[in-house]
Amino acid sequence: MKKWLRGAFIFVLIGSLLSLIGCSSQSSTEVKETEETKEMVNIGIIQIVEHPSLDASRQGFIDALKALGYEEGKQVQFDYQNAQGNRDTLNTIAQKFVNDKKNMIFAIATPSAQAVAQQTNSIPILITAVTDPVSAGIVKSMEKPGTNVTGTTDMNPVKEQLQLVKKVKPEAKTVGIIYNTGEANSEVQVKMAQAAAEELGLTLELAGITNSSEVKQAADALAPKIDAFYIPTDNTVVSSMEAVLMVAEAGKLPVVVGEGDSVKRGGLITYGLDYYKLGYQTGEMAVKILKGEAKPEDMAIETQKEMKLVINKKAAERMGVQLPEDLLQEADEVFEQ
Repeated sequence: MKKWLRGAFIFVLIGSLLSLIGCSSQSSTEVKETEETKEMVNIGIIQIVEHPSLDASRQGFIDALKALGYEEGKQVQFDYQNAQGNRDTLNTIAQKFVNDKKNMIFAIATPSAQAVAQQTNSIPILITAVTDPVSAGIVKSMEKPGTNVTGTTDMNPVKEQLQLVKKVKPEAKTVGIIYNTGEANSEVQVKMAQAAAEELGLTLELAGITNSSEVKQAADALAPKIDAFYIPTDNTVVSSMEAVLMVAEAGKLPVVVGEGDSVKRGGLITYGLDYYKLGYQTGEMAVKILKGEAKPEDMAIETQKEMKLVINKKAAERMGVQLPEDLLQEADEVFEQ
């Protein structure tokens, strides 16, 4: 009888030990999964509207993080949201990113940056394609932001771009600009253009809009009064660039634009930035913050020092422009489409 009890006791003891081992193994797995979850960096990407330049800057940012050890699905998870030009949607996205406690937010273009900066002063915000972060009210200075915001500016060489009007159409006197009156970055560029135009002996005709559906109407209204269009890096207008080009080609009016992607789409010429490189540069800054090597408040807003002269020869034909040979030879990139 005693032998039977002893055997039963040993059997129960072995069963208990196996159960404990199983629980220990399960607990270890749960801890490992939790640690992996903690290591995954969650970055929200907020973009005001789709157009090639902003899309290129987003890809540049993602590629920079991958090159520096933060690959999507492994070390980092991106949550990309596009407001499609709607300010209310933009604010909703910004609020959700904050509620989700993202580790970092990448804001593309001025309205996006303003939206997230209003929602949080603690989550690091990296910006790009923001013309004047100080005027936009999201940093205290370019040299020392003093807030949770840093990144890159796409401040255009407005005067140099307006000079291109004279190079492609020397007799030009009046230049038309379409811009969104609700975009701070556009207001800044218009003021710069006004100052530059006075120096260059040009007169500006301005057409303010509030959404992309108004672009074609604004272009139609300007066309009879002007000798050329100048389209700065206004997100709303650039997203509807084809509407401007339709009017310009019909009226044989050259279109000087604010960035290379718009030249590729049919604009005539620009002297400006490479938005992919600008996004990549922002990504490099983001990694420094993720690794604890720097804080946004101490990181100066960076600019892209290398500008490119980009020309579209087919657009010149459609707009009735004879491009000077020396300008073509000077170009960094020439499209024929």
